[in-house]
Amino acid sequence: MLDLRLTRAARPAVQLRRLLVAAASAGTGFLLLSCLGYALKRPEAAGSGALRLAWCVVPVAATVYLALAVARTDPGTRPRPGLSAIGLGPARLMAVSALVTALSTTLGSLVALSLFLHLRGDLTGLPFDGAAASFLAAGKSLPLAATLTLLAVVPVVATVAVALALRPRDPRPVTRPQRRYLPFVRQAGGPAMGGRTAGGPTAGGPAASGRTGGVEAAGGGGASEEGTLAAAAPAAVIDPRFTSPSLTDKADDDKGPGDTPAGLPWAVALVAAGLTAQAYAGRTPPTPAFTFTTVPTGAGLFLLGWLLTAVGLVLAAPGLTHLCGRLLQCARPGALRLLAGRGLMAEATRIGRPLGILCAVTAAGYAVTTLYDSPGRPFGPLSALGALVVAGCAFATLLTVAVETRQGRAETTDALLRLGAPATVLRGAAALRAVALLAFFAPLTLAIAALAAFPLTR
Repeated sequence: MLDLRLTRAARPAVQLRRLLVAAASAGTGFLLLSCLGYALKRPEAAGSGALRLAWCVVPVAATVYLALAVARTDPGTRPRPGLSAIGLGPARLMAVSALVTALSTTLGSLVALSLFLHLRGDLTGLPFDGAAASFLAAGKSLPLAATLTLLAVVPVVATVAVALALRPRDPRPVTRPQRRYLPFVRQAGGPAMGGRTAGGPTAGGPAASGRTGGVEAAGGGGASEEGTLAAAAPAAVIDPRFTSPSLTDKADDDKGPGDTPAGLPWAVALVAAGLTAQAYAGRTPPTPAFTFTTVPTGAGLFLLGWLLTAVGLVLAAPGLTHLCGRLLQCARPGALRLLAGRGLMAEATRIGRPLGILCAVTAAGYAVTTLYDSPGRPFGPLSALGALVVAGCAFATLLTVAVETRQGRAETTDALLRLGAPATVLRGAAALRAVALLAFFAPLTLAIAALAAFPLTR
C-alpha cells in the first residue's frame, strides 16, 4: 500500500514524465504492430518485412532510454533516511521503479493495440475511408502469440533496463585481506626476527626486546615461545578485515570539475570514419524516395557510416561539454561565468550523453530531409511516426536529465543561497549554460549533417 501511495501521490511534473514514457511506448508499439500487419498483407515480401522490423530497433532503444532517464529522476523512489526502517530499502525502491516503468510502458502498448485495432476496423467500421487498410492487413485475423510478443518488447526491455541500472550497489570498496605473518619468529639459539607492522614500530625492537626479556626472567629463562608470541601479537597484528573503509572513496561517475571525460580522440576518429563511409556510399545515385521500407542504394555502407557518426557524437559530447565549460571561464571570468563554467564541467558526463544523442538524431533528420529534391513527400506516415518517436524521446530525455542535474545540485544551490548569493545569479548561470551549449553544439550538428548529406546530393 505504501508503494502505491509513493507512486500515486507524485507531483504533476512526475506524472507528465510518466505519460511521456507511455506515449513513446504507444508509438513504438504501433510501429511494431504495423510490421506484423505488413507481413500478413504481403507474406511473399519477407525481406521488406524484416527491414521494417529492423527499423523499429531505433525507436525501441529511444523509448527504453527515455524510460530509464525518467526512472532515475523519480523523487518517490529515491532512497531517503528512514525508509529502510519501514521496509523501503534500496532493493524495494528499485522494485518500485521497475514496477512504475512496467505500468507506464504497458499502458502505452495497450493504447497502441487499441489504435491498431481501431484503424483495422476490428472495433468499429474502417475509419478514414479505409486509408490505413493497405498496411494494417484489414480483414485478416491477427495471430495472438505474435501480437502479444511484439507488444511485450518495450515493457520487458524497459523494465529490465531500469532494474539493472537502479540495482543497489555496495558503496564500500572491495578490499581483500592481505597475508600477514607473525611479527616474531625466533630461531633456535638466535635473536628474534621482526618486521614492520601497520602503524607500529619495528617488531623486534627495543620495546619488544624488553617484553621478551621480562617474560624470560619471570620464567627463569625457560619460558616457552608461545608466551613470547602471545605477549607481542596483540600489539603488532591488525586484521585489515575489521577496519572501516575510507570515506573518500567515490564511484567512477562522481568526478570533480577538473577531470576531463575520456574518449574524445576516439570519438573524433569514429565521426571521421562515419563521414568517410557515407562519402563512399554517396558514389551511387540515391533512390527516388525514402520511405519506411526502403533505404538508399548502398544501404549497408550508409547505415554503417551513420552508426559510426552517431556513436562518435555520443562519445564526444561529454568531452565537448567539458570544453565548453572551460571556454566559459576564459579571459578573467566573473562570478556568473565562473559558476556556469564550473557547473558544465561538473555535469559534463551526465548531460553530455543525451546531448550527443539529440545531436545525432538532429543531424540524421537534417541530412535525410535534404537528400531529395522531389516535390513529393519523402516520408510515409509510418516513417514520420518513427521519426517523431525518436526525436521526441531524444529531446524529452535531455530535458529529463536536466531535471536530474538540477536535483543533484540542490544541496549546492541551497548552500549558495544561505551564503547570500542572489537567486538571479543562479538563474542567470543556468541560462548561460543553456546558451553556451546551444551556441557550441548547433553549428557542430549542422556541419556534420551537411558533410554527411553533401556526397549524396552532388
